[in-house]
Amino acid sequence: MFTDSHCHLYKEYYDDIEEVINNAIKNSVTRYINNGCDQKSNQEVLELVSKYSNMYGTLGIHPENVLEYTEEDLTFIKDNLNNPKIIAIGEIGLDYHYGKEDKDKQIKLLERQLEIAEEYNMPVIIHSRDATLDTINTLKKFKVTGVIHSFSGSLETAREYIKMGYLLGINGVITFKNANIKDVIKEIPLDYLVLETDSPYLTPEPFRGKKNSPAHILDIAKFVADLKNTSLGELSKITNNNLKRVFKI
Repeated sequence: MFTDSHCHLYKEYYDDIEEVINNAIKNSVTRYINNGCDQKSNQEVLELVSKYSNMYGTLGIHPENVLEYTEEDLTFIKDNLNNPKIIAIGEIGLDYHYGKEDKDKQIKLLERQLEIAEEYNMPVIIHSRDATLDTINTLKKFKVTGVIHSFSGSLETAREYIKMGYLLGINGVITFKNANIKDVIKEIPLDYLVLETDSPYLTPEPFRGKKNSPAHILDIAKFVADLKNTSLGELSKITNNNLKRVFKI
């Protein structure tokens, strides 16, 4: 039985979330961590985790929303961290893919959310795109751990994150023909990996071009099991133990 450690199951993307979950269960994916990224999705995550016993949630402000968030949004996050189904601050981080014009604002927002995570002793879900050095330097200022979502960096970067206490989130990108991450993951012990879909994004081969869903964790798991020369059962056991170690679920 597998866990989708990072998805975005919002009504904006799916007409019938119950059907998505039922289809995932048929494919041995029985738990889901639903990630918020702004005030609207944070509220929806709270509603959904109360509805589904096998769903956990995270609350956070994504770096792409750095110009829209308010102080009230951060207060909302803090006010809901006592909910036992909320297990992390996320999805938070840095994203310079479209430019660095708001770099300082992004770093400030990330630091403020890391402060919350440190204060409330919560793990974090980190988004880092084209911002590796700033991400590492910012994380080092705080006593927090969690997951580097959609990790696609070098072996050196992977080892640096692991040394800092982070797990690496592996998703459908690893199945892409020209993805260099395959060579990196071959060198990383399973004890530092978790599986995720990032649904509705990053659909694995051979389904690329279609909307992703948690059911595709099984396709990612089969690929990773082959890559690491292990069984699906062993991969399920180790990745779920990794989640238990960091998120206590």
